[in-house]
Amino acid sequence: MKIEHIAIWVTDLELMRDFYKTYFNAVSGNKYVNLSKNFTSYFLSFKEGARLELMHNPSINKSSNPDIIDTGFAHMAISVGTKQKVDSLTNELRANGYSITGEPRTTGDGYYESVILDPEGNQIEITI
Repeated sequence: MKIEHIAIWVTDLELMRDFYKTYFNAVSGNKYVNLSKNFTSYFLSFKEGARLELMHNPSINKSSNPDIIDTGFAHMAISVGTKQKVDSLTNELRANGYSITGEPRTTGDGYYESVILDPEGNQIEITI
């Protein structure tokens, strides 16, 4: 078995697609549009086979309180292959104004990672 894809609701579909294409080399499929449900989405594919679905519906709203942690999706980890790539991508994202919430480091469980927020505040771990 394998996880086929992960999906996240987004408020700005094009911005989010461009972010993952630019910084994580995602390849975007065609935009899916379902007019009867007022729903649009993109499937993004990554080199190693993982997929991310970005979904948009104007009636879906982001929580108004980012300090409240609910159960459910916590973060996504994307492997970039080396410590140097973790460091350089983290610095590139910082230079481009993205929030770095965890500086590059080796965690207690042995991962080398940094933690950033994508344009809509989703937590992304950048790992080896």
